[in-house]
Amino acid sequence: MITITDKASVVIKQLLLAENSNFIRALVQGGGCSGFSYGLMIEKEANPSDTIVESNGIKILIDPISAKYLEGSTIDHTDNLVGGGLTFSNPNAKSTCGCGSSFEPK
Repeated sequence: MITITDKASVVIKQLLLAENSNFIRALVQGGGCSGFSYGLMIEKEANPSDTIVESNGIKILIDPISAKYLEGSTIDHTDNLVGGGLTFSNPNAKSTCGCGSSFEPK
């Protein structure tokens, strides 16, 4: 469902260790300049309605609404002069904003 690249997994594992947590939540919420925004949160436990997927040794929680928008997405980590950080590559996005943090679904 969601893939985490090797580069992103190093960063996420460090965050999980620092927060003494087992899960990262990938989500979509309304807002952003393109209609929907991506989000990542560190979580200690899953909700009963969550789907749990594992990629690169990381357990990812996804709520039912976000799941349909994130299917097939990849989470990567980029380093650049303007900021960088964890980014989403989403095959379900019709368009994305310039900063890459929001999208319009197909």
